[in-house]
Amino acid sequence: SLHKIWICHDFTSLNDHHISALQTWPVRTPRPVASKLAADTPLLTGQRVLDALFPSVLGGTCAIPGAFGCGKTVISQALSKYSNSDTVVYVGCGERGNEMAEVLMDFPQLTMTLPDGREESVMKRTTLVANTSNMPVAAREASIYTGITIAEYFRDMGYNVSMMADSTSRWAEALREISGRLAEMPADSGYPAYLASRLASFYERAGKVQCLGSPDRTGSVTIVGAVSPPGGDFSDPVTSATLSIVQVFWGLDKKLAQRKHFPSVNWLISYSKYSTALEGYYEKFDPGFIDMRTKAREVLQREDDLNEIVQLK
Repeated sequence: SLHKIWICHDFTSLNDHHISALQTWPVRTPRPVASKLAADTPLLTGQRVLDALFPSVLGGTCAIPGAFGCGKTVISQALSKYSNSDTVVYVGCGERGNEMAEVLMDFPQLTMTLPDGREESVMKRTTLVANTSNMPVAAREASIYTGITIAEYFRDMGYNVSMMADSTSRWAEALREISGRLAEMPADSGYPAYLASRLASFYERAGKVQCLGSPDRTGSVTIVGAVSPPGGDFSDPVTSATLSIVQVFWGLDKKLAQRKHFPSVNWLISYSKYSTALEGYYEKFDPGFIDMRTKAREVLQREDDLNEIVQLK
């Protein structure tokens, strides 16, 4: 069992140190690392618009804000299924129970191809933290921290981990409810004044690191947080605070979703601050890729300008 003692260290005659298969760690405290490293490998999502125009890195921070029905959960689940991460931690924080049930039904049927050519079930690399909207508020607030601590546990083994938080808006609402019950001073839209610092401390736990101990190994945690602003308003306090922290913004467009254009990523408002860091990686495989990406963005911008002219006429 987990509590069975495997190793006993006799440091002193008064105190023995017992080691079992069970490891405990306070979820709100980041795991220690030897050093943080610069990320230089892209997170391949399997979505061409994301990989080509707005790439992230292994160890990066991403936000997916969008209104209801824009496909945030679909993108999060697609990343869980098809990304090049070694391990995936999917946190359903305050979402509908049928979505988590769908994940539990679909994932065991999906397979992925390993580097050696073998097929393996997606569930073998996936950890699900289910905390649906009908569960207690305190548990919803703790679920995000539970997920990131599990991700750090696998990172310390030397794995590249992706954590999907769906959604951080529900987590912020749980913070607001707990803050109200504690009679704390509310800030914008009733959220606690420390909302931005809590979000920053959460996203700060992402990154590529040199792990402690031996043998020498590196690992990474990539955080992809879905944000659900009411009515798709990106000036919402949670969305604004998130965008000031993350390095990649995949903005979803309600109009594209209504036209059944999925993933409904708006290529005019989305951005990635990792493009420069990944130039060396892309030039190694295709020296002309960066120029082609720039031309593609110019064509898309020109299309938007022409659409405005057509609508005026």
